[in-house]
Amino acid sequence: MNFLQLERASLETFMPGLDERLARIPLAELERAPSPAVRAFREAGGPALLVPAQHAGAGASALQAVRVQRAIGARCPSLAVATTMHHFSVAGLAEAAKYGSGLEGVLLESVAGERLLLASAFAEGNSGQNILRPHITAQRRGGRIVLNGRKMPCSLARSMDLLTASVLLADEDGVERLAIALVPATAPGLEVRPFWRTPVLAGAESEQVVLTDVALDPEQVVLTDVTADAVPDALNVAGFLWFELLLTAGYLGVASGLVERVLERPGGGQDDPTAYTVDVGAAMLAVEAVARAMESEPWTDTLLVQALHARYAAQDAIARTTAGCLAALGGMAFIGSPDGAYLAAAAGGLTFHPPSRARMAGPLREFLDGRPLRIG
Repeated sequence: MNFLQLERASLETFMPGLDERLARIPLAELERAPSPAVRAFREAGGPALLVPAQHAGAGASALQAVRVQRAIGARCPSLAVATTMHHFSVAGLAEAAKYGSGLEGVLLESVAGERLLLASAFAEGNSGQNILRPHITAQRRGGRIVLNGRKMPCSLARSMDLLTASVLLADEDGVERLAIALVPATAPGLEVRPFWRTPVLAGAESEQVVLTDVALDPEQVVLTDVTADAVPDALNVAGFLWFELLLTAGYLGVASGLVERVLERPGGGQDDPTAYTVDVGAAMLAVEAVARAMESEPWTDTLLVQALHARYAAQDAIARTTAGCLAALGGMAFIGSPDGAYLAAAAGGLTFHPPSRARMAGPLREFLDGRPLRIG
């Protein structure tokens, strides 16, 4: 079947054998914690996907990366969600390496060469919480930067080698700025606690990470230009672009996995396929359009708004498509296997990731009126 053929070809190019390996494992086994998919991803070289070629990585383009994520989402929703956070962190480090001290480049080479997994303690999951106002605090103490706080949920919490955490840190003038801290998973004071209580997306290892007096060298903390007004700087615009596109592509992949089951069901060969393929296909084209623009246009708040539009359109497309697919599969499929209902529930998870549509209503209205984009 040609459905998802392009995406699976991209996945095979960058992570040979991963798609075939995931396809052999039942969905329920892939989605439990711990999931065999995380090890398969690491062994296939997945951590290097967005590491630039100059740092010994695969150097995938944005377009290639979103196609890979859709293919992964169609096989293992939890892996798509978990690896989005890894890739988001890697992309942020790659952007920071353009302005940093050199530590970022060394770390990127380690990610590629040693196949390290990065967890992200950036976006907060609490309703009404400004995602640029993290719950992790940072203080300068005797030449060290000491972190305290927690992140929940934090994907890849149990498999991570390194935690990338957003913190607020005062600069030399005493102004609080957003900074990115690089915390080894083995750092004294870092603890992983149970958090995720639903079986949906349990394989993403989204647990609670607690930091208690974790002391870092100043070189392990990258200071940005973002202050309390929450207007994204270039580094954060880049991070949000990658986050929105990779996340959306992964969840479109989850919905596409459900579509594939409808297309391949017994007796469905004469159906009009567009009832199931058009919405997710069009939504993916929107994601790809922004990904292509990332290769040729400046990464501005205008492009970020386009990424948000693609993401929110995808949420609507997923809702329509999953409802139609469940109806097409019918009651006996619902009774006979949990896979269809599970994929529909997992695909709906895109709605819950920040920044939510409701939180961005005001900032997007302000942007249309000519003001800088705020991330709510």
